[in-house]
Formats: sequence, structure tokens, C-alpha cells
Amino acid sequence: MSEPERPVRHPHSEAPTIRAAQLKAMAHPVRMQIEQALDRRGFARAADLAADLGLPANQVSFHLRVLAAAELIEEAPEHARDRRDRVWRRAPQMWQLGSPEHPVEDERLGGMLLREIAAQHQDLVRRVAQWAPEYASGRATEVHGTFTRYGLWLTEEEWEALMAKFAEAVDGFRDLHEPGAEGTRRWQIDVVGADDVI
Repeated sequence: MSEPERPVRHPHSEAPTIRAAQLKAMAHPVRMQIEQALDRRGFARAADLAADLGLPANQVSFHLRVLAAAELIEEAPEHARDRRDRVWRRAPQMWQLGSPEHPVEDERLGGMLLREIAAQHQDLVRRVAQWAPEYASGRATEVHGTFTRYGLWLTEEEWEALMAKFAEAVDGFRDLHEPGAEGTRRWQIDVVGADDVI
């Protein structure tokens, strides 16, 4: 009798653990702002990001080089006007902060990064909570977000399989449009799930 097939693991479980050098690069508040601005734009030049953040272009260029050296961003030559034009985008690699098999190399920096991710998530929830009453009352008709909650009884393996399917679904939509394409808006999706043990 053959063993039952184990469900696919959550994609983060297969992703490499972020290195201490990458954590150090990400932990700087200006670099976190640059990464968020680059995420919103999809790709950008130092001057674009400097204008978005109200920072000097040479300061942004320095931080872009640090992020590139840590392999967190990469050049996007297909968007450059010529060979001297440097356009940047987020690196496509997915990382995980750490796991029991591969613990985070620097707990202090890992904690800083987790706090920043939590702050970004709280900001997203705040924005949706401010908009939702307008939509629920009928005063706003355009969809800008959602609050969705599910409760499921699952094994840990089934939970990982569910997250893998969710990631696969998102990946199927990720490359439908270039950043800023007409008729599109950038949507942020934060997935938070927890069992009733923690």
C-alpha cells in the first residue's frame, strides 16, 4: 500500500532564509521607505523615488546600491532609456525570515523587520477600516478593499497546502499588467493566519 501524498508545503517554507547582510540592508528606515515606494511603482529611477519620498537623489542612489548589493533589488534594463539610465525593481526572489530548521541569523534585526511588517499591516487594516463604513452604507460605490475572515479546522500540512494554493492563485494574476497600466490600481494583500494556540 502506497503512502498518502503529503500536501504541498507553503511557498515560504521552501524559500531561502534571509541572510544577516540582507536583514542589515533592510533594517534602515530610509531603505524600508525606498522598498515600499519601489513596490508601489513596480520599477523606478533614483530621481523618481527621491521625488516620492522628498529625499535628495544622491541619498536615494546610495541606499539603492546597498539594497542591490544585498540582492533585494535589481536593475530593470528593459525600462531604461539608454545604457546609462539605471532603473530598479524589487528582486523576484521570495525570502523567509527564519524557521526552526533555519533560524534567523540576527534576532535583533529580524525583530526590527517583523515590527515594520506589522506596522505596515496595521496601516493597511486602518485604511480599509476607514473606507469600509462608506461602502457598507452605500455612500461609496467603488471597491477599494475587503475584510474577510474564515475559520477552518485543518492539520498543519493542510494549512500549508491551503497557503500554497493561495500563493499559486496570486502568482497567476501577478503578471497580467505592467505597473501603472491604464485601468489598473495597485492592490496590497496581507495574509495573516493564526491557530488558536498562539
